Amino acid sequence: MTSAKLAVVVLAAGQGTRMKSTRPKVLHEVAGRSMLDHVLDAVGALAPERVAVVFGPGMDRAAEAARERSGDLRTLVQAERRGTGDAVACAKPALEGYHGAQGSGDVLVVFGDVPLLTPETLQAMAAARRAPGAADLLGLAFRPADPAHYGRVVLGEDGQILEIVEYADASAAQRRIDLCNAGMVLGDGPTLFSLIEGLDNDNAKGEYYLTGVFALARARGRRTAMAEADPEEVMGVNSCAELAVAEALMQARLRARAMAEGVTLVDPATVFLSADTRLGRDVAIQPNVFFGPGVVVGDGVEIRAFSHLEGARIEAGALVGPFARLRPGTVIGPGARVGNFVEVKNATLGAGAKANHLAYLGDAEIGAEANIGAGTITCNYDGLAKHRTEIGKGVFIGSNTALVAPVTVGEGAIVGAGSTITRDVAAGAVAVARGEQKESAGAASRLRARRRARKAGAETEESED
Repeated sequence: MTSAKLAVVVLAAGQGTRMKSTRPKVLHEVAGRSMLDHVLDAVGALAPERVAVVFGPGMDRAAEAARERSGDLRTLVQAERRGTGDAVACAKPALEGYHGAQGSGDVLVVFGDVPLLTPETLQAMAAARRAPGAADLLGLAFRPADPAHYGRVVLGEDGQILEIVEYADASAAQRRIDLCNAGMVLGDGPTLFSLIEGLDNDNAKGEYYLTGVFALARARGRRTAMAEADPEEVMGVNSCAELAVAEALMQARLRARAMAEGVTLVDPATVFLSADTRLGRDVAIQPNVFFGPGVVVGDGVEIRAFSHLEGARIEAGALVGPFARLRPGTVIGPGARVGNFVEVKNATLGAGAKANHLAYLGDAEIGAEANIGAGTITCNYDGLAKHRTEIGKGVFIGSNTALVAPVTVGEGAIVGAGSTITRDVAAGAVAVARGEQKESAGAASRLRARRRARKAGAETEESED
């Protein structure tokens, strides 16, 4: 039985040249979250004592993002990209107590570009290491439909890993093996680092492969073992095309989870979720709805077609869309309604409030049961700063009203259609701010007569020509 003490090393030094991007590969997103964040979430389920992420030179942006996620996470740099074995060795300064003569505890090595990796697979590996008679070193393998250029896992008759051979170095017989290396390694820390010190770079790429530790372990009489994973979840992402495949697989996973928890998706394939989307029971989502990060939806909410939501909270019984846009900082209260072509940003709609069509509500507080007419906008930006609009409970705002912030409309007030409101409106008052309507009797008939006369004269001139 091994110790429960665990450290994790995440290898994230890959340049990702095939991504053709200035953004570090591991910061590319799947379901609204970076690939590195997905991996860190998965390993976090193991509650490791320590986590170290190894980046390459010039990846300051990625290292900073990792540190912002957790102050306890250590970041290190592999100064020269000399292979995965060398990258793990670079993590030693962050893993005091896990290597050397006095070291104890397990070390798990994972990669930062496998966003579909699940906690369940890692927990199964950890359980295998903690079982009585566990192997000193455990590798993760998979059987893809097309083994392609993956490294091959060579097993002995007893099921132990004899060696892992990179495709470039494999013989024709080894290339026929369908068991492929997923890259993850879990083992006794002192043993793992001792084996890494014995690696050489006598291979086609001249690199120090982490996979070489298995052959070394066998040569030193150490026990090795293999765990097997679903090919989908150990898929690495090295190009934008592979990123799109990972996105599709993640979306299928998120949709299935949502429907299993009682969410109705009318056309699942057209609904895009973020990894952190939270949906209550009896939520109904029509086709072509997009959820950006940070959306929480309460029970019994209906979201109609072609709506876009990000950083918003929608409380029980509310109705959103179709063609609505909710931007960060939005709160839609219980039973409130946001209709077609309404955009809401950093604003709260109280219980039962309604903005049914063609409105922009930014930096606003809208009271319960208020009614916002079509074409209403809160003029929240003066060219230098944003300002807030306060609309009280039960207020009625007529169509095509401009509310020039900062401004307050008191509880129960009525604002007439077409108004431009620049001063506060008292509770219970009626406010109208538009030009006086003037009428000239018979003017329409006289105007039409003049137009007909001009047209007839022009036609006569053309016929004489």
